[in-house]
Amino acid sequence: MTSLIKKDASGHGDDGGAKLLINEVVGVPGGIGEAARQERAAAYDTFLRGLLPAREGVALLAVGGLGRRQCAPYSDLDLVLVHAGVPGTDELAASVWYPVWDAGLRLDHSVRTVAEALSVAQDDVKVALGLLDARLVVGDQALADALIRTAADHWRRTAVRHLTGLREVTEARWQAHGELAFLLEGDLKEAAGGLRDVGLLRAISAAGITDALRPAVRAAHLRLLDTRDALHQQVGRRVDRLVAQERDGVAALLGLRQPQPGASEAARRPGTVVEDGDALLRRVAGDARTVSHALHDAFRAADRLRSGRSRVGNGRPARRPVARDVVEHDGELVLARTAIGARPDPSLSLRVAAASATTRIPIARATCEWLAAYCPPLPAPWPAEARAALVTLLGAGPGLVPAWETCDRYGLVDGWLPEWTRLRSLPQHNPVHRFTLDRHLVQTAHEASRHAREVERPDLLLLGALLHDIGKGLPGDHSTVGVPVAQAVATRAGLPAPEVELIGKLVRLHLLLPDVATRRDLADPVTIASVAEAVGDTGTLDLLHALVRADAAATGPAAWSDWKGRLVAELVARVRTALDTGVLPEPPAPDPALLAGPLPVVHLTGDRVSVAAADRRGLLATVAGCLALHRLEVISADASAVDGRALVECRVQPRYGLPADPVPLRADLRRAVAGDVSVNQRLRGRALASRAAGAAPRVVWHREAATDAVLLELRAADAAGLLYRVACALDEAGALVRAARISTLGADVVDAFYLVGGWPDDATRARLEAAVLAAV
Repeated sequence: MTSLIKKDASGHGDDGGAKLLINEVVGVPGGIGEAARQERAAAYDTFLRGLLPAREGVALLAVGGLGRRQCAPYSDLDLVLVHAGVPGTDELAASVWYPVWDAGLRLDHSVRTVAEALSVAQDDVKVALGLLDARLVVGDQALADALIRTAADHWRRTAVRHLTGLREVTEARWQAHGELAFLLEGDLKEAAGGLRDVGLLRAISAAGITDALRPAVRAAHLRLLDTRDALHQQVGRRVDRLVAQERDGVAALLGLRQPQPGASEAARRPGTVVEDGDALLRRVAGDARTVSHALHDAFRAADRLRSGRSRVGNGRPARRPVARDVVEHDGELVLARTAIGARPDPSLSLRVAAASATTRIPIARATCEWLAAYCPPLPAPWPAEARAALVTLLGAGPGLVPAWETCDRYGLVDGWLPEWTRLRSLPQHNPVHRFTLDRHLVQTAHEASRHAREVERPDLLLLGALLHDIGKGLPGDHSTVGVPVAQAVATRAGLPAPEVELIGKLVRLHLLLPDVATRRDLADPVTIASVAEAVGDTGTLDLLHALVRADAAATGPAAWSDWKGRLVAELVARVRTALDTGVLPEPPAPDPALLAGPLPVVHLTGDRVSVAAADRRGLLATVAGCLALHRLEVISADASAVDGRALVECRVQPRYGLPADPVPLRADLRRAVAGDVSVNQRLRGRALASRAAGAAPRVVWHREAATDAVLLELRAADAAGLLYRVACALDEAGALVRAARISTLGADVVDAFYLVGGWPDDATRARLEAAVLAAV
């Protein structure tokens, strides 16, 4: 058999990046799947039996992956040499360990008597869990059986007590490694929902607490093992983190392919499919969520055994009504007996989910299985009771996510929203997103419930939050293609036509406020008038404002900031004034401190930097360069001339989180504006050294976006000093910049420059565009 064991010159294995060498000592087969893992375990067993002749009073036990016969291509070995006090055990151990190391295998080993092993297991729950997987490889069968049987009996007696501490350790591991279901580069073993958690489920099942290893969990476990096999084979070494560059190769080894949205009809036919690493991410995410849900379920079962519940006279758990057809029983929600005996109401599953979310009491597994099997489908349109239950569920706050996840694990959500199948576990590759698409939508609804009292129609806010990104994964702009999908859901749910139209409007415009606030001049009447026309009324404006904040909170911390919140709030206030009065608000007056005193004037206040000078030409570039020199990012910039003074006012934020020292910043600004050669040389040197790599930059022109200017929009990779270089290029080309708005999107920026004048000539615009692209 071809070996997949790497030879390490140190004799102790290696996790380095080199490919495995063929090992003639141990023939370990490659391959993916349960049969290949069994063959690898058999090869290891054969090798180890040749190192330790069978003898009484000594037993070599395999634990971990080898104990379970679940060896990945590059697994390490976990071995325990158990003895009955026979002499020469150190030499016996050496006769096994050193050949294993010489074969290039990673090894975790121990030598103990039965009493010593059981004593360690009492004090160390990890050792106790490891012994549950123990299996005799060679040696004294009776000795091995005594240890394995006693360790299992001890675990059954003490598991409930040990699980509290084990749960704390597990939650700390989750905190360190994150949730596998929502990570683009997750650890298949250590992350929440990974292989380590399956081991906990196996231990809980072994204790007889609950049947944690139900068929869905077993299937998910096997698929995760297959994925790790393929990852090892793809990388050529022991590795558990599924990084992006290996994703497509692993997917190919697993034979995972899926038709892509927008593919040709030929590509959609069975047998004609498109290879896609996203199929792997979706499968891993679904399996991880199955494992996580089962583990939370198992921990709750252990909690019930440990603490007990209120009991009635006959010793049975008390039943407490919590909603129509729903009662609490032993810490879980179950159906009332009358609901089971009668013909089920189609809205029953939604009502149970709503009760779980509002009370934050989990739904019993048997109840979910019964609802999945017997609850009839919802008619179209939905009855009012089902619609009300959905709104209650979405507005339940912190209880929404676990209740929705439970229902999704049992297929109930697909009965409410058939579109959910396409959205489930769909990865979002923008690094600002922390969740898969389906979880992001549910999280947005949860965040939207915080703003329910700020809007006239909280029900439409919640439904719009759930559906706002429903177009993702379809070809085209998701804000546009999602409109008919969202409206179809709203129609099926029984909303009247005007409300269906409003849901579509929320989906279409859900990015309008942040895009305009960060990329357009809010002092320009055209900006305010265009947003007011698109929104139409203050009720919709309030819904969009709440949706924007909920969407950002559900996306992740990188999607929002105080300055972005202030810009959006300023835009909303100005649009509200226009909608209420029909009068566009006046642009803000310049900083009064700039209009008095000798020139130059430099004024620093919080996140604002204001400069006044005698000459307007090149002032924006000079100020931007100084700010970049002091590691400050420009968010927005306004340039104007008042009473013969050139003014530049910027909003800034620290590039690396630390505020700039105002004393040297003020001094450099004064000297640069005054034409100090040394400062300007520093600016040019820093700008040239900070050029960014990446995709080719692009310039987009907007002719009708401003009152007295044309808008040049630059889309490029972010880099320190970019605004300085572009402003210099525009100045040298004869363009006068009235305002600039800088929007950072991960590693990219969208910089908008308001150029005074019409710039109608194609040749002139082409020359200016070339100068800007050359500066990037």
